[in-house]
Amino acid sequence: MTHSISARGISLEFQTRGGVLRGLSVTDEGANIAPLHHAPWSPDEVPTDAPPHQRWLAGDFLAAPFGPGPDGLHGLAANGDWQVVPSAPGTLRAVLQGAIGGATVVKELSLADDHPFVYQRHLFIGGTGTLPVANHAMISVPNGAKLSFSRKRWWETLAEPLETTRGRSCLAYPRRAEDAAEFPASDGGTVNLHRYPWGERHEDFVAGIEDPASRLGWTAVVRPEEGDLFLSLRDPAQLPMTMLWHSNGGRDYAPWNGRHTGCLGVEEGAALPVLGLSSQETPDPLTAAGQPAVLALDPFGTREVRHILGAIRWPSGQSVAGVMLEGDELTVTGDWGAERKLPLRASWLAPPTAAPAVSRKPSPDWDL
Repeated sequence: MTHSISARGISLEFQTRGGVLRGLSVTDEGANIAPLHHAPWSPDEVPTDAPPHQRWLAGDFLAAPFGPGPDGLHGLAANGDWQVVPSAPGTLRAVLQGAIGGATVVKELSLADDHPFVYQRHLFIGGTGTLPVANHAMISVPNGAKLSFSRKRWWETLAEPLETTRGRSCLAYPRRAEDAAEFPASDGGTVNLHRYPWGERHEDFVAGIEDPASRLGWTAVVRPEEGDLFLSLRDPAQLPMTMLWHSNGGRDYAPWNGRHTGCLGVEEGAALPVLGLSSQETPDPLTAAGQPAVLALDPFGTREVRHILGAIRWPSGQSVAGVMLEGDELTVTGDWGAERKLPLRASWLAPPTAAPAVSRKPSPDWDL
């Protein structure tokens, strides 16, 4: 079942199966912007042993727990059903049918007139233990893109490549590097993480770890040919990781069959297990810096995961040089002087009580 909400200049659709934010449409400077990706197959083309969410792979969803697990890749949040409950105009709330770590999970999506953003949060009520979590936005980039990020400490791949025998990965695994413009490649060279794609027909995953001094975590994806810009915003003290999934024709088996191209995952989260080197260190470097490595549930309270995503016109095609938040105004600046000032609910990113960091070892079974 699909539900819709809208405000002046923005609308979205929500699919209850898998809790998918899809159909995001922003009207800005007279243009309609629809930045989210959807897979080019029908549900009946997906093998029965594939993760359920591959049948409706699209848009943005919550991955909890992020990665392999007993409820399928990316957990019950991505593969289960959500029930929409009564909400105020411009807001959609839904409750996950079933618990994660004993926690009840509530999703909230809200819009505001003339704001080109979706304000999103997930509440984990009760529960015990820890789990890796991330938002799982997928951006449509069929004509390539320029990527920029808030300051990162380093970038790091998984313990093993996503594809070796049934497809191709072009990054080196496991590897860690500080310079996003020169990340180690599988052929001994380097690739520039500020560009999409990195290579020809490849499937890759790499994560950037935020500088603890950052006040605002952001990812900007410029689509020069489309003349627009996708923005992802977060509180870096809560979600210290930006994970990039390049799915560009690098899988040769069903349902992918080499046709899943032009998809960029921008996955903001706290998911230490994906780091092929750092997750093996004691203490791990996130914990050592006071950053949350995973989400710790509270049996007597609530944990929140907040995130903002949106899109604007950006006809210059310039790479984004900076994103600054002052009060309720967000300023986006290009590397050659382009600038946009946008209204934003700054209070939405107010940090909840910090969760303790806990190390977890990664699993090699990643089929994102």
